[in-house]
Amino acid sequence: MKNGKLIILSAPSGSGKSTIINAILTRGLPLKFSISATSRPPRGEEKDGVEYYFHTPDEFRKRISNNDFLEYEEVYPDRFYGTLRSEVEKDLKEGNNVILDVDVAGGLNMKKIYGNQALLVFIQPPSIEALKERLEKRGTDLPQVIEDRISKASYEMSLAPRYDRVVINDDLEKAIIHTELIISNFIK
Repeated sequence: MKNGKLIILSAPSGSGKSTIINAILTRGLPLKFSISATSRPPRGEEKDGVEYYFHTPDEFRKRISNNDFLEYEEVYPDRFYGTLRSEVEKDLKEGNNVILDVDVAGGLNMKKIYGNQALLVFIQPPSIEALKERLEKRGTDLPQVIEDRISKASYEMSLAPRYDRVVINDDLEKAIIHTELIISNFIK
């Protein structure tokens, strides 16, 4: 059996990558979503093992010391995100094409590990101002958290040229179609 491929989508928070991934997963491409781990609390109706594997910061640190992650990032103090090595390796060995929603730095780290077996797609907001507006409309974060996300977004957008492909999400349906085409060509 042939190993699967990795499709890694990264973007500043609020750029629409989760919406794009969810839409693509309904369109029939042979993809399996890899659930990330995080130390942040669930938002809204999120469930453990569905949107994320939720851990306390201490549990997350223990898993880091056990080398359980392909990549992880402490995005903010005690706010970790990571990709579980066991989940991804199992899926790839079974021949599944795995799509991941990964922090920008984490995506670059995974590309180093998987090389041409991985495709990096950066979902870019049309502007920092549009991104701030989206985060405020989402209504899930406090103003200081939004400001932290905006300052991080500028840095993350500076890394976009290191990705294999960049999709500007100024029209959601066009961004979904463009991303789907990029992935389809990669996994053929």
